[in-house]
Amino acid sequence: MTGRDLNGLSALVTGATSGIGKAVAQELARQGAEVIVHGRDASRGQVTVGDIKAEGGLARFAAADLAEITDLDRLAKDVGAVDILVNNAGFAWYGPTSDLSAAAFDRMFAVNVRAPYFLVAALAPAMAAKGSGSIINIGSRAGQIGRAGGAAYSATKAAVAAMTRTWAAEFSPAGVRVNTVAPGPVDTDGVRRTELPPSAPPR
Repeated sequence: MTGRDLNGLSALVTGATSGIGKAVAQELARQGAEVIVHGRDASRGQVTVGDIKAEGGLARFAAADLAEITDLDRLAKDVGAVDILVNNAGFAWYGPTSDLSAAAFDRMFAVNVRAPYFLVAALAPAMAAKGSGSIINIGSRAGQIGRAGGAAYSATKAAVAAMTRTWAAEFSPAGVRVNTVAPGPVDTDGVRRTELPPSAPPR
């Protein structure tokens, strides 16, 4: 893309207050999109919005805990129709399989898998009706490569890859692109705070 190719388009980026999500939100804004910055922390969200506006971009913050289905529903209603959806929010846990609690397992699947599913369910039909749109799911090489200590996280990212393929089959005939981006290690604050085995991929 060159210049401001996304002028007049709107984008929702989940988990956009730091790391990959913040960088994606900033770049979409540089390209002209009006960005809805999602996160749980309003103060960090306003920092991201401020950074975007300082560069001449358009942005607003929307708070939601994607592990809570009521928050997820409220976010979808608050956002309304968008042209671009970036499902970035998520977190990883690495350690012995026997050490992961059921509560942590459920929360990871809620944020990494259930939230993207129901955001697509809420937002993609309007894109399809309009005949255009783009859905980008942030996956991970962990969804393709087995690493000790990452069974649950890897399963969430494998699920995202599978959903992406089926959504592409479902929505691409109506003009909606659906893709997964599967990064390897990315140096972010969140990764630095996560205790990982030396060989484990942080995304």
